[in-house]
Amino acid sequence: MGLLDPVKGFGVTFSTMFKKVVTEEYPEVPKVTAPRFHGGRHQLNRHPDGLEKCIGCELCAWACPADAIYVEGGDNTEEERYSPGERYGAIYQINYLRCIGCGLCVEACPTRSLTMLNDFELADDSRQNLIWTKEELMGPLLPGMEQPPHPMRLGETETDYYVQGPTLEPRYGATGEEEA
Repeated sequence: MGLLDPVKGFGVTFSTMFKKVVTEEYPEVPKVTAPRFHGGRHQLNRHPDGLEKCIGCELCAWACPADAIYVEGGDNTEEERYSPGERYGAIYQINYLRCIGCGLCVEACPTRSLTMLNDFELADDSRQNLIWTKEELMGPLLPGMEQPPHPMRLGETETDYYVQGPTLEPRYGATGEEEA
């Protein structure tokens, strides 16, 4: 150890002592997240007719390393249909006290039912308010959607919903060039 080593340490201190402090004005000025921000609150999505995309498969709960998701599947009937398939998520809960925001649940979802939004402000004084139920997680009903349960409107079978999906006009031809 040399004689100048303590002086070198103080050099770092003195160099940062007179720099301007960077202050975030949060929460007065809301933080704007990046467009591809990953780690906000979850949302359960719907099909364009209002039926739920969740089929109650519980893959999201199995993929969660923090054990923050609880799913209990239920069976659809012709009188009460909540999703196009045979099953739907009858009970769906996410415990935000445990959730680490890793997104493995979103990757595990086979129907793209579960997504994460940019809403990251989830703090609360009550522990019970941080366990979100299916009703709180469901996406809003947009114009043209109908509140489930109701019959399937976009086709006769579940493959009409999941395999074909919405048909889009091709932007590019077989050569890969944009068509006029």
